[in-house]
Amino acid sequence: MNPPLPPVFLRRPLTHRGLHDRARGVIENSAGAVRAAVAQGYGIEIDVQLASDGAAMVFHDDKLDRLTPESGPIRGWASRDLVNVTLTGSSETVPTLPEVLEIVDGQVPLLIELKDQSDGNGVAPDELERAVAAALKDYDGPVAVMSFNPYMVANLAKRAPSVPRGIVTDGYNETEWPDLAPDTLRALREIGAFHDVGASFISHNRADLAAPRVAELKASGVPILCWTVRSPEQEAEARRVADNITFEGYIPDEGS
Repeated sequence: MNPPLPPVFLRRPLTHRGLHDRARGVIENSAGAVRAAVAQGYGIEIDVQLASDGAAMVFHDDKLDRLTPESGPIRGWASRDLVNVTLTGSSETVPTLPEVLEIVDGQVPLLIELKDQSDGNGVAPDELERAVAAALKDYDGPVAVMSFNPYMVANLAKRAPSVPRGIVTDGYNETEWPDLAPDTLRALREIGAFHDVGASFISHNRADLAAPRVAELKASGVPILCWTVRSPEQEAEARRVADNITFEGYIPDEGS
């Protein structure tokens, strides 16, 4: 039986890349954003990228340019150097996954997205999956892992079979995904790998929650998360389908 998503993931909203606020010097996926989310009791969604030495770094982009003074692929840097790279607009540096796990320490649910460096959602070496599995081996707290790439989800199932896993999903139109072949887009749109990779939930693009396949999965009891909600109006629309939201840029009114 596939490990189910813990019910705590469906209670309070999940912060997108932590509870970040650049205007206050709290940068996405930073230790400060993680601490802020924990302090408010929110669950946390983070991204992990692979460093050149096989370490899992908490960082969204595959290049350093947008979020740091450095440039080029994060894959070209070793973790010992990345931990000294400052996040632009703050005094913090790029954190490792073990560092974030130590901060969270099971206090709130943690949703980890594996970022795909294969340039096309294809088969790739499972270095990142191995690094994440190793980091989670002794972690005691509600945690789940997901990826846009079903192959990475399948790899994680082999490396850490007891960790709940899901697929990040989308409507996959050709305009927004120009580098993927039509057959690949179709397969991803249909979420056909859901059962094959041992997934137990999806996190779907909030703008495409009306998709028939999402309704089909929801009707079968699959938890539906969504990304990324940026206003109360978007939240109200998303909650017609989604069991929980990933949010940023505002604070949800949980009393409504």
